Amino acid sequence: MDQRRRQFLTASAGTLAGALCGSVPSQAQDRDSDSSNTEGDKVRNRFAVSTYSFWQFRRDELRSIETCIDQASSMGFDGIEILHRQMESESNAYLQRLKRRSFINGLDLCGFSTHQGFLSPDEAIRQKNIDHTIHCIELAYKLGIPTIRVNTGTWGTSKNFDHLMENRGIEPPIEGYSDEDGFGWVIDGLGKCLKTAERCGVVMGLENHWGLGRTPEGVLRVIDAIDSPWLQATLDTGNFLEDPYDRLEQMAPKAVLVQAKTYYGGGLWYELDLDYDRIANMLREYGYRGYVSLEFEGQEDPLTAIPKSLALLKKSFG
Repeated sequence: MDQRRRQFLTASAGTLAGALCGSVPSQAQDRDSDSSNTEGDKVRNRFAVSTYSFWQFRRDELRSIETCIDQASSMGFDGIEILHRQMESESNAYLQRLKRRSFINGLDLCGFSTHQGFLSPDEAIRQKNIDHTIHCIELAYKLGIPTIRVNTGTWGTSKNFDHLMENRGIEPPIEGYSDEDGFGWVIDGLGKCLKTAERCGVVMGLENHWGLGRTPEGVLRVIDAIDSPWLQATLDTGNFLEDPYDRLEQMAPKAVLVQAKTYYGGGLWYELDLDYDRIANMLREYGYRGYVSLEFEGQEDPLTAIPKSLALLKKSFG
């Protein structure tokens, strides 16, 4: 090959490489660039639905997770969040069947909603909940789910959940103990689950869900104390009953999953008039690109209310 031809090919290759590199900015450049809000850079949130939205602990005909998967796919969701207490089995055959059903229906298994209770002076009870959380992390791993919802638990001094809701999620600690004791137990308990979370690649998302998680300050106190990428926040739009927007914003930087409540037909326990345009804009400001997972908590038939809820969320977040 003569020298002039070699120089021409070298120059042409460099021009092409420069053009390609210039047209595909790195993620860091995309996040930090002043032009990141241009139309070409916009990435919409994806939409999931919790199996709880169908079942609600009361509709036996919609308890089957396979049925929920089929319905979610037909309604146009991108993913589904599984409620652990709704599962009919924990056998490997059942777990793999759920994975296959979701894949065939074009849905991601994107979240696993679990329950814990660390607010007990009884060390054996706290250890039981640590073991349970580790077990749930391993179930999520087998299902290919990247995040699980975790809780602080409640003090158990309410008569039942209805009584807790009548008191707007507020309850006194067990006699002789304080919230300070409770924070120590929660931090210790979730801290002991970190190694399993890291090994399995499953992020725990501490939800603003009653107990010591009733306030953003409570949730963030636990997350900041543990200080690990494997414990972040599950942000529930419907669990701050007063001044929700400022409180949701406090948690937004830590959010790995957003659970969005709707209440068609009237709320099961209460009802909030949430401004989802405002919530969506706030989350955009913090660069949240994860799933928005519907938790329908109204009295209308889920088969009519859930599609309406999806349309509402798409209008705000889409």
